Amino acid sequence: MIGIISAMQEEVQSLLDALQNCNTVEKGMRTYYTGMLYNKPVVIVFSRWGKVAAAATTTQLINDFDLEELIFTGVAGGIDQQLNIGDVVIGKELFQYDVDARPFYQQFHIPILNLKSVSTTNNDKLNHAVSFFLNNYDTYILKEERINFNISYPKSVIGDIASGDQFISSMEKIKSLNLNLPTAVCVEMEGAAVAQVCYEYSIPFSIIRVISDKANDNAHIDFSRFANTIASNYILGILEYYFA
Repeated sequence: MIGIISAMQEEVQSLLDALQNCNTVEKGMRTYYTGMLYNKPVVIVFSRWGKVAAAATTTQLINDFDLEELIFTGVAGGIDQQLNIGDVVIGKELFQYDVDARPFYQQFHIPILNLKSVSTTNNDKLNHAVSFFLNNYDTYILKEERINFNISYPKSVIGDIASGDQFISSMEKIKSLNLNLPTAVCVEMEGAAVAQVCYEYSIPFSIIRVISDKANDNAHIDFSRFANTIASNYILGILEYYFA
Protein backbone atom coordinates (compact mmCIF):
# COMPACT_ATOMS: atom_id res chain seq x y z
CA MET A 1 0.00 0.00 0.00
CA ILE A 2 1.19 3.51 -0.84
CA GLY A 3 0.65 6.32 1.66
CA ILE A 4 -0.13 9.82 0.40
CA ILE A 5 -0.08 12.83 2.75
CA SER A 6 -0.81 16.51 2.30
CA ALA A 7 -1.03 19.40 4.76
CA MET A 8 -4.26 20.78 3.29
CA GLN A 9 -7.47 18.94 2.48
CA GLU A 10 -7.71 20.82 -0.82
CA GLU A 11 -4.33 19.47 -1.95
CA VAL A 12 -5.63 15.89 -2.14
CA GLN A 13 -9.27 16.51 -3.00
CA SER A 14 -8.81 15.39 -6.61
CA LEU A 15 -7.27 12.14 -5.34
CA LEU A 16 -10.20 11.56 -3.00
CA ASP A 17 -12.65 12.23 -5.83
CA ALA A 18 -10.89 9.60 -7.96
CA LEU A 19 -10.48 7.04 -5.15
CA GLN A 20 -12.37 3.78 -5.73
CA ASN A 21 -13.69 1.37 -3.08
CA CYS A 22 -13.15 4.08 -0.48
CA ASN A 23 -13.22 3.29 3.22
CA THR A 24 -12.40 5.63 6.08
CA VAL A 25 -11.05 5.28 9.59
CA GLU A 26 -10.76 8.02 12.22
CA LYS A 27 -7.60 8.14 14.34
CA GLY A 28 -6.08 10.97 16.34
CA MET A 29 -8.43 13.59 14.86
CA ARG A 30 -7.43 12.51 11.33
CA THR A 31 -9.41 10.73 8.63
CA TYR A 32 -7.51 8.03 6.73
CA TYR A 33 -9.01 7.14 3.33
CA THR A 34 -8.15 3.74 1.89
CA GLY A 35 -9.03 2.45 -1.56
CA MET A 36 -7.75 2.01 -5.08
CA LEU A 37 -6.18 4.79 -7.15
CA TYR A 38 -5.16 3.91 -10.71
CA ASN A 39 -5.31 0.22 -9.68
CA LYS A 40 -2.93 0.77 -6.75
CA PRO A 41 -3.95 0.30 -3.10
CA VAL A 42 -3.44 3.62 -1.31
CA VAL A 43 -4.17 5.38 1.95
CA ILE A 44 -4.65 9.15 1.80
CA VAL A 45 -4.62 11.54 4.75
CA PHE A 46 -4.68 15.27 5.42
CA SER A 47 -2.05 15.87 8.11
CA ARG A 48 -2.67 19.58 8.91
CA TRP A 49 0.04 22.25 8.89
CA GLY A 50 3.40 22.07 10.63
CA LYS A 51 6.11 19.59 11.52
CA VAL A 52 4.47 18.18 14.66
CA ALA A 53 1.15 17.51 12.93
CA ALA A 54 2.89 15.95 9.94
CA ALA A 55 5.17 13.76 12.07
CA ALA A 56 2.27 12.53 14.21
CA THR A 57 0.23 11.67 11.13
CA THR A 58 3.15 9.88 9.49
CA THR A 59 3.85 7.79 12.59
CA GLN A 60 0.19 6.74 12.81
CA LEU A 61 0.16 5.95 9.11
CA ILE A 62 3.25 3.75 9.28
CA ASN A 63 2.12 1.89 12.38
CA ASP A 64 -1.45 1.23 11.26
CA PHE A 65 -1.07 0.54 7.53
CA ASP A 66 1.21 -1.80 5.61
CA LEU A 67 3.12 0.82 3.62
CA GLU A 68 5.60 0.08 0.88
CA GLU A 69 6.31 3.78 0.33
CA LEU A 70 5.06 7.21 1.34
CA ILE A 71 4.57 10.32 -0.82
CA PHE A 72 4.05 13.83 0.51
CA THR A 73 2.45 16.36 -1.78
CA GLY A 74 1.34 19.97 -1.65
CA VAL A 75 2.35 23.56 -2.26
CA ALA A 76 5.58 25.37 -1.39
CA GLY A 77 7.14 28.80 -1.65
CA GLY A 78 9.95 29.19 -4.14
CA ILE A 79 13.22 30.63 -2.85
CA ASP A 80 15.18 29.98 -6.05
CA GLN A 81 14.81 32.83 -8.54
CA GLN A 82 14.55 30.33 -11.39
CA LEU A 83 11.28 28.91 -10.03
CA ASN A 84 7.89 30.30 -10.99
CA ILE A 85 4.34 29.70 -9.85
CA GLY A 86 3.18 26.34 -11.20
CA ASP A 87 6.63 24.75 -11.34
CA VAL A 88 7.16 21.34 -9.73
CA VAL A 89 9.89 20.49 -7.22
CA ILE A 90 10.79 16.84 -6.71
CA GLY A 91 12.51 16.77 -3.35
CA LYS A 92 16.07 15.46 -3.09
CA GLU A 93 17.38 16.39 0.37
CA LEU A 94 15.07 17.59 3.16
CA PHE A 95 16.41 20.09 5.71
CA GLN A 96 14.86 21.40 8.94
CA TYR A 97 15.98 25.01 8.77
CA ASP A 98 14.74 25.78 12.29
CA VAL A 99 16.81 23.06 14.01
CA ASP A 100 19.86 24.53 15.77
CA ALA A 101 21.35 22.48 18.63
CA ARG A 102 24.73 24.20 18.68
CA PRO A 103 27.21 23.73 20.32
CA PHE A 104 26.26 20.06 20.75
CA TYR A 105 25.58 19.60 17.03
CA GLN A 106 26.25 21.66 13.93
CA GLN A 107 23.46 23.92 12.75
CA PHE A 108 20.62 22.01 11.03
CA HIS A 109 21.92 18.63 12.23
CA ILE A 110 19.19 16.40 13.68
CA PRO A 111 20.14 15.46 17.27
CA ILE A 112 20.99 11.79 17.88
CA LEU A 113 20.69 10.92 14.17
CA ASN A 114 23.48 13.43 13.44
CA LEU A 115 22.15 13.99 9.93
CA LYS A 116 21.98 17.44 8.38
CA SER A 117 19.33 16.31 5.90
CA VAL A 118 17.28 13.26 4.97
CA SER A 119 17.40 11.90 1.42
CA THR A 120 14.37 10.90 -0.63
CA THR A 121 13.90 7.93 -2.95
CA ASN A 122 12.42 7.21 -6.39
CA ASN A 123 13.51 10.55 -7.87
CA ASP A 124 14.12 9.14 -11.35
CA LYS A 125 10.73 7.45 -11.52
CA LEU A 126 8.98 10.55 -10.21
CA ASN A 127 10.89 12.75 -12.63
CA HIS A 128 9.64 10.67 -15.56
CA ALA A 129 6.07 10.84 -14.24
CA VAL A 130 6.26 14.61 -13.85
CA SER A 131 7.64 14.97 -17.37
CA PHE A 132 4.73 12.97 -18.81
CA PHE A 133 2.31 15.08 -16.78
CA LEU A 134 3.78 18.38 -17.99
CA ASN A 135 3.63 17.14 -21.58
CA ASN A 136 -0.12 16.57 -21.08
CA TYR A 137 -0.68 19.58 -18.84
CA ASP A 138 -3.87 20.85 -20.48
CA THR A 139 -5.58 17.54 -19.77
CA TYR A 140 -5.52 18.23 -16.05
CA ILE A 141 -5.40 22.02 -15.61
CA LEU A 142 -8.15 24.30 -16.89
CA LYS A 143 -6.98 27.18 -19.08
CA GLU A 144 -8.86 29.74 -16.99
CA GLU A 145 -7.11 28.55 -13.80
CA ARG A 146 -3.72 28.64 -15.50
CA ILE A 147 -4.40 32.22 -16.60
CA ASN A 148 -5.74 33.18 -13.19
CA PHE A 149 -2.46 32.19 -11.51
CA ASN A 150 -0.26 33.42 -14.36
CA ILE A 151 1.13 29.97 -15.14
CA SER A 152 2.66 29.82 -18.61
CA TYR A 153 5.27 27.10 -19.19
CA PRO A 154 5.63 25.10 -15.96
CA LYS A 155 8.82 23.09 -15.50
CA SER A 156 10.14 20.59 -12.99
CA VAL A 157 13.36 20.42 -10.99
CA ILE A 158 14.90 17.93 -8.60
CA GLY A 159 16.05 20.03 -5.68
CA ASP A 160 16.50 20.33 -1.94
CA ILE A 161 13.66 21.49 0.30
CA ALA A 162 13.76 23.44 3.56
CA SER A 163 11.07 22.82 6.21
CA GLY A 164 10.25 24.83 9.31
CA ASP A 165 7.36 25.92 11.49
CA GLN A 166 6.82 29.36 10.05
CA PHE A 167 5.34 30.89 6.93
CA ILE A 168 8.14 32.54 4.96
CA SER A 169 6.90 35.80 3.45
CA SER A 170 9.81 38.26 3.40
CA MET A 171 12.92 38.81 1.33
CA GLU A 172 14.98 39.06 4.51
CA LYS A 173 14.12 35.48 5.49
CA ILE A 174 14.67 34.26 1.93
CA LYS A 175 18.15 35.79 1.87
CA SER A 176 18.95 34.08 5.16
CA LEU A 177 17.83 30.71 3.80
CA ASN A 178 19.76 31.24 0.56
CA LEU A 179 22.88 31.97 2.59
CA ASN A 180 22.59 29.13 5.10
CA LEU A 181 21.04 26.47 2.85
CA PRO A 182 22.20 27.43 -0.64
CA THR A 183 20.97 24.21 -2.28
CA ALA A 184 17.36 24.62 -1.09
CA VAL A 185 15.01 25.71 -3.87
CA CYS A 186 11.73 25.94 -1.95
CA VAL A 187 10.41 26.22 1.58
CA GLU A 188 7.43 24.63 3.36
CA MET A 189 6.32 23.40 6.79
CA GLU A 190 6.17 19.58 6.82
CA GLY A 191 8.40 17.66 4.43
CA ALA A 192 11.58 17.25 6.49
CA ALA A 193 9.59 16.05 9.51
CA VAL A 194 7.89 13.37 7.42
CA ALA A 195 11.24 12.45 5.89
CA GLN A 196 12.80 11.98 9.35
CA VAL A 197 10.01 9.68 10.54
CA CYS A 198 10.24 7.63 7.32
CA TYR A 199 14.02 7.41 7.75
CA GLU A 200 13.66 6.10 11.30
CA TYR A 201 11.10 3.50 10.18
CA SER A 202 12.97 2.59 6.96
CA ILE A 203 10.04 3.58 4.74
CA PRO A 204 10.90 4.85 1.23
CA PHE A 205 9.86 8.49 1.03
CA SER A 206 9.39 10.98 -1.78
CA ILE A 207 7.94 14.47 -1.97
CA ILE A 208 6.36 16.55 -4.72
CA ARG A 209 5.84 20.27 -4.18
CA VAL A 210 4.06 22.70 -6.49
CA ILE A 211 5.31 26.29 -6.32
CA SER A 212 2.39 28.48 -5.27
CA ASP A 213 4.30 31.72 -4.57
CA LYS A 214 7.77 33.24 -4.27
CA ALA A 215 7.74 33.19 -0.42
CA ASN A 216 8.25 36.95 -0.37
CA ASP A 217 6.31 40.07 0.54
CA ASN A 218 3.99 39.40 -2.41
CA ALA A 219 2.99 35.91 -1.23
CA HIS A 220 -0.73 36.67 -1.06
CA ILE A 221 -2.41 34.30 -3.53
CA ASP A 222 -5.63 32.44 -2.82
CA PHE A 223 -3.97 29.32 -1.37
CA SER A 224 -7.21 27.40 -1.00
CA ARG A 225 -8.12 27.91 -4.65
CA PHE A 226 -4.59 27.22 -5.84
CA ALA A 227 -4.42 24.00 -3.80
CA ASN A 228 -7.81 22.82 -5.02
CA THR A 229 -7.64 23.72 -8.71
CA ILE A 230 -3.89 23.52 -9.40
CA ALA A 231 -1.89 21.51 -6.84
CA SER A 232 -4.54 18.82 -6.34
CA ASN A 233 -4.81 18.19 -10.08
CA TYR A 234 -1.03 18.19 -10.45
CA ILE A 235 -0.65 15.26 -8.07
CA LEU A 236 -3.60 13.44 -9.66
CA GLY A 237 -1.94 13.63 -13.08
CA ILE A 238 1.56 12.86 -11.80
CA LEU A 239 0.40 9.76 -9.91
CA GLU A 240 -1.46 8.47 -12.94
CA TYR A 241 1.91 8.18 -14.69
CA TYR A 242 3.85 7.19 -11.56
CA PHE A 243 1.52 4.24 -10.90
CA ALA A 244 1.43 3.11 -14.53
